[in-house]
Amino acid sequence: MENIEESSPLRITPTVRALSSALRGKPENVPDCSRGDGDRIFPDPEKLWFKESSAKNLRNRDFLSPTTMLNTLYADGQVPPAVMSRVLSLRGSGVLPVAGGEVMSEGLRVRVDRAAAFRAVLVGGATDYLTPSVQRQGCVVLNCPALHPRPNTPSPDTLTLGQLRTVLLADHMGALLRGQGFTVSYCPVLPEDSDIINFLRTLGIDWPTAPANWSSEEREEKIQEALENSLYREREMEGGRRTSGGGGKKAEEGENDGALRVNLKRVFQEEGLLGYDPSLGTCTVHRDSVSHLAQLDLATANCTVAMATALHVTSCQDEFRQQQIAMLWRASGATHKQRHLVCGPVKTPGSHLSAAQYLQLRRGQMKEASEMKYGDQVEGQTWDDIIRVMTSATVRFELLSTVHTSPVTLDVQREGSVSTKGPRGGVFVMYNCARLHTLFDSYERGVEKGLYPEIPDGSELDFSALKEEGEWLLLFNYLIPFSELLDQSGQTLDCEGGGARVNMKTEQICKFLVSLSKDFSSYYNRVHVLGEPLPHLFNQMFCRLYLLRALRELYHSALDTLNLPPIRQL
Repeated sequence: MENIEESSPLRITPTVRALSSALRGKPENVPDCSRGDGDRIFPDPEKLWFKESSAKNLRNRDFLSPTTMLNTLYADGQVPPAVMSRVLSLRGSGVLPVAGGEVMSEGLRVRVDRAAAFRAVLVGGATDYLTPSVQRQGCVVLNCPALHPRPNTPSPDTLTLGQLRTVLLADHMGALLRGQGFTVSYCPVLPEDSDIINFLRTLGIDWPTAPANWSSEEREEKIQEALENSLYREREMEGGRRTSGGGGKKAEEGENDGALRVNLKRVFQEEGLLGYDPSLGTCTVHRDSVSHLAQLDLATANCTVAMATALHVTSCQDEFRQQQIAMLWRASGATHKQRHLVCGPVKTPGSHLSAAQYLQLRRGQMKEASEMKYGDQVEGQTWDDIIRVMTSATVRFELLSTVHTSPVTLDVQREGSVSTKGPRGGVFVMYNCARLHTLFDSYERGVEKGLYPEIPDGSELDFSALKEEGEWLLLFNYLIPFSELLDQSGQTLDCEGGGARVNMKTEQICKFLVSLSKDFSSYYNRVHVLGEPLPHLFNQMFCRLYLLRALRELYHSALDTLNLPPIRQL
């Protein structure tokens, strides 16, 4: 094995691969995992090991190869000494250092050299763990059908909660993809100073705008001409019969003769596009459809690559309509890859609220909860900004913490309130992020009073002092894996094949932050970080401050993908 590289960040995936390679031995000496050897079937190398995450299991192991896996590789599950030696001497780029391991009843368990891992991650400031591990190239257009005119620009009062979910999801995906190196643009452009733009800004969404008198008329004319000349246009023949039939859902009854119709079924069948609704038939082209296509054309015009990816973020109610738009765009000559990210419905039992009413309700509840906790302090611009951000956090976590294809059910009873302490949701996350800021403010005040020295260089610290189980849990479950978590949206988008729909784990950042906040809160309530100002206690205190400083930056990086600025004090 190669020596571990000092500059190579530790990663979970390379560690699991290296452990699998060590356990299996050289490829030529191990049967193909897809073939059996007599009655034995050899496992997929990627499933030989799994990373532990529960506090209980992390007390005695960090990685485990279960007995069932060992039995498929070795007679009676007995790991040969030479193999065990390879596992325990594991080295390599990005591989976590191994401290020891043994075969127990549950399988082969491996423990990481935790002090070495703390040092490797924290001494450099953990910056390599706060950004995606891979930078990608490409141009992505995030198209939000809910914001297109039909024929008028939507307003906060006409925007449904399901549509608001798609807008927030597009905003989140844009931040994630931009962080991975993609060039991201948003569609459609909205009139500046419009009600919908001001509403989106309240939620921290920076959507592109154009002057109110801006027009896409020239692009619309080109799109209209392209569709009129399209191979897929249906032309009238004698007796009113068309050259081909689309089948399935027909154009609206009572259409005027001479209307422009396009056979969408032929588009996806003849161009080999998978996953489109077979009932897409003949579509009559309306003005709002041409306007939609012109906006897409504009959004892709400045792409630096020949082939862009258009990601249509749409509600399940609008999915069929958006498939029509996608095939019309294809029929007009556009060759960009198109994928559909479809969101489930948002349900509000016993109520029917627009996006504007929902935001107003949550803002009022947030202000009421703040006044109950802080009293007369809740006034002025600073508190207005805090309540705005906390309201945005509440809304985002409510609508984005669920798998995007699943429905979201909201409690919108007006007599309810938004808890500032419950272990769920955006308020809980923001509160725990603020606790970290308060901790470091307290430390800085201690330095100013002469109670504590300045934090020394990490190379001067002994990180073996971090023995509390919550400390390793925070590093191993959150700081180290975060970078690979950020990679996932780009990996999914880059995958070839599949159908029109793309399923992305859009809920993961919210769930990650809530889980992080639970574990950090448990640790912080249990451990007194700023101890007595005694020299023999400083090493442990400084090691903990290094860990928590990295954790604070982790919060910032994760919240940044949700366009939520951290709040320094609550």
